[in-house]
Amino acid sequence: MAHRWRKSSHSGSNGDCVEVAAEPAEAIVRDSKEPDGAWLRIPAARWRGFLNSVVRGRFGG
Repeated sequence: MAHRWRKSSHSGSNGDCVEVAAEPAEAIVRDSKEPDGAWLRIPAARWRGFLNSVVRGRFGG
């Protein structure tokens, strides 16, 4: 299965970013500098919870 990778529009041009492929059951995260490297798989409910926390500014953002 080919994943549709996305990078945040807030990412800089220096290449220090992560990319996310959102699937129905999970989010898959990878380092944009290592596209063939390891992926981190996160259950969809946990990913939504993380994103909600980011939006609410819980990470000092």
